[in-house]
Amino acid sequence: MSCWQTITDYGLRSIGIGERLLPRDDFTICQQFTLIGSGMLWNVYFGVLALAAGFFLATALALGKASRNVVLRKISVWFIFIFRGSPLFIQFFFAYFLFLSLKPVSPIFDPFTSAWLGALVVLFFNTAAYSGEIFYGALMSVPRGDMEAADAYGMSGWPRFRRITWPTMLRLAWPAYTNEAIFLFHATTLVFFSGFPAWQQRGDALYYANYFADKTFNPFIPYPILALYFILLTLCIIAIFGAVNRRLNRHLPTGAVARLRVKLNLLR
Repeated sequence: MSCWQTITDYGLRSIGIGERLLPRDDFTICQQFTLIGSGMLWNVYFGVLALAAGFFLATALALGKASRNVVLRKISVWFIFIFRGSPLFIQFFFAYFLFLSLKPVSPIFDPFTSAWLGALVVLFFNTAAYSGEIFYGALMSVPRGDMEAADAYGMSGWPRFRRITWPTMLRLAWPAYTNEAIFLFHATTLVFFSGFPAWQQRGDALYYANYFADKTFNPFIPYPILALYFILLTLCIIAIFGAVNRRLNRHLPTGAVARLRVKLNLLR
């Protein structure tokens, strides 16, 4: 089988398009690159949707934590504390068994026992909590002079938030938020270890890497391929977020724009 035929048969296998049966023997480098790359579609799916939805919840949590309303502030503080204080791995298991126990109550919880929705919900809440804390810190760092200038122009309420507070908050938070985005995409590999099952062997990239490592007894080919895919994905994230960072700071002098610095999360 040629490499092009392998790509045709297995390139979209993780989403149910192409060959149903996995290769059993005579594994080639092309097969490993293709199937692990196919599984990356799920990692990108989890990361993009969780990050996009979590962005808005994170903004709401930051505003809630800074609110004068005691109820909103306590809800935001405890939400951030719980999801930042507990390991993501435990959150996956807890959510799976919670959705599984609620499944007999109502059929609406049935899709939540699958990885495509249940794991996505966990990642959504987790990244919203971390991003909410980042946004809260940036919100507290908005220069008082900017607020006083807005008051002098007669701006208050929603117009002031939309034109002054929110853009400044994003500009200050964006470098740290970029690191959170990178960590979120890396954290999608934990879905493989969670309780959410892979339906019809349609798993993520780590699922296929583990499959080849088990079958060939050689982890030094599939896992470096997996790492290469995530390095390329990280470079794409840095490029996209770097462009957004330049857009947010377009009004500043060139030397005053803070460059994105990606730091390793050694402890979390």
